[in-house]
Amino acid sequence: MFPVEEPSAPNSGFRALLKNRSFLALWSGQVVSQVADKIFFILLTIPLLESYPSPSNWGANSVRSVLLIACTLPAILFGSAAGIFVDRFQKKQVLEVCNWSRGLLILSLPLLPKLYIVLILIAFCESVMTQFFAPAEQAAIPLVVKKESLLSANALFTTTMMGAVIVGFAVGEPLLALAETWGESGQEILVGGLYLLAAAVFYLMPLQEVRSTDAQIEVHPWHDFKAGLAYLRQNRLVSNAMIQLTALYSVFAAMTVLAVELGSKIGLESNKYALLATAGIGMVLGAGILGHWGDRFHHKPLPLIGFLSMAIALAVFSFSDSVVIGLGISVFLGLGAALIGVPMQTVIQQQTPASMHGKVFGFQNNAINIALSLPLAITGPLTDALGNWVGSAALGLQLVLLGMSVFVTLVGVWAWHNTRRVLRNVI
Repeated sequence: MFPVEEPSAPNSGFRALLKNRSFLALWSGQVVSQVADKIFFILLTIPLLESYPSPSNWGANSVRSVLLIACTLPAILFGSAAGIFVDRFQKKQVLEVCNWSRGLLILSLPLLPKLYIVLILIAFCESVMTQFFAPAEQAAIPLVVKKESLLSANALFTTTMMGAVIVGFAVGEPLLALAETWGESGQEILVGGLYLLAAAVFYLMPLQEVRSTDAQIEVHPWHDFKAGLAYLRQNRLVSNAMIQLTALYSVFAAMTVLAVELGSKIGLESNKYALLATAGIGMVLGAGILGHWGDRFHHKPLPLIGFLSMAIALAVFSFSDSVVIGLGISVFLGLGAALIGVPMQTVIQQQTPASMHGKVFGFQNNAINIALSLPLAITGPLTDALGNWVGSAALGLQLVLLGMSVFVTLVGVWAWHNTRRVLRNVI
């Protein structure tokens, strides 16, 4: 379900993108930033948390919860405002400043008092910078690639984003252990250095962007906020694409909560998060297929196929207790997710005017993070409550997975019904 206004160029796949110097710089900076984000998360929740004394009457889970709230709260508070800000400045400058700021913030840690409140403030400030970085990164993609290459560009970005999740969490602890041998501040130097390296890459990125006129810049931010909302109300294609992305990320948030219990259910006691890793592999595979051969899928309702595939995977999960089947279904789940995420992100970029990119991507970031809080908050308690009600934890998990399967099916059918009438060509 992806509009195409002109035939795809024969060289619009990954090969063409890799010849684009501006895109290569943007993509390289994204890879380094994403890996830095994952390693910083590990640094924050393991080594730093152990060395920064927390209130003695707090439990370990409470300490981690407060820290994670400090990381997620900026997305809710500043997501939309960050998008408005991004539209008023050069995207390249925003990308540079965000990474310089994050790098210097991490490097300043050894100079600050080792107090838990300091750790909370560092986590909060780092997350604030990320809220500005995310919409600027998304808004920069249409500036460096042609319209017919957007699908391939988003596929490559999705591939590397999921690859960074897998690689970052896989090598984060070993890299931090190695950095510890560099000296007392080795770990902070590693993470801060990665952010600074990303900033240098963005600084060297060849990108020419047309500036807004002074009259446009002087418009009050509240006017920008209302303009963004009005645009989303008027453009059903973009708003529905955003709803589909929000539903997709909500399902993965719920799966994150259930990953440990699901892993135990199929016998993955030694590596309970393997299901999330294999789902990431499925997304990488799906994004790679779309990026390289996306022009062959014209007139295919990819997001509907993706939602139905995810619904089938969730239903099979509820009955499976086999490691092989569980891992295979997890890959299938990731493939389905790629059929939703890549085309819908491309729809938003393709259909949104350049002057609205920051606002729209800011709203998207805001909506997704607010929506994520609901499944993160209720999935665990709901599964436990259903398990107690039916007298079996396994049956409670099964009911939740079946409920998610029904929800995903309804969202997919609703989205297709609401958008197919306004699409002339689909992918």
